[in-house]
Amino acid sequence: MMVTKVFIVDDHYMVIEGIRSLLQNEKNIEWAGHASNAASCLAYLHQQQPDVILMDINLPDKSGIDLCKEVKEKYPSVFIIGLSTFNQLSFIQKMIDNGASGYVLKNATQQELMEAIETVATGKTYLSFEVSQTLRNTNNSTVVLTRREKEVLNLIAEGMTNNEIAKKLFISTTTVDTHRKNLLEKLNARNTAALIKLSIAQGHL
Repeated sequence: MMVTKVFIVDDHYMVIEGIRSLLQNEKNIEWAGHASNAASCLAYLHQQQPDVILMDINLPDKSGIDLCKEVKEKYPSVFIIGLSTFNQLSFIQKMIDNGASGYVLKNATQQELMEAIETVATGKTYLSFEVSQTLRNTNNSTVVLTRREKEVLNLIAEGMTNNEIAKKLFISTTTVDTHRKNLLEKLNARNTAALIKLSIAQGHL
């Protein structure tokens, strides 16, 4: 059984204790500790790295969104789950764009929290049901992809390069690049990884 080391960054003691109590009896979870601000989190990571960090967005010294980006740049093997009371598109997308592998609301059940941790620990993306609904309700009615954009998106998701996609679809690499840029802009994604995550969340993949 794989044991996942979980660390939490939150400035509310009751939230920390609440989550710890939910996880403490799980045999495949090892409680790695907690930090109440960004500075303490970075100091801890300098010494050792957990497998998964549950990261609040509102921190006293730095936004969790900015901290997420910094942690992923320094420690790319650490998976981050955004933990928040905010079920708003802008917060969700910014966390995903900055490298988060998941986003869970603070009203999550024990089962949902465990599912999120287990999912991101295997390198996959997890968005809680309410968060997924927010993305679908906000975006699917306004984001419309063309048939060709959908084809390009699916091939990007398969890991193909622009040259490989161009050969597959019998179009120029310049055209593929244009479609890729349009997809990033339409889905408000900063990079390919974020594009894939948002596309899955919004039902395009």
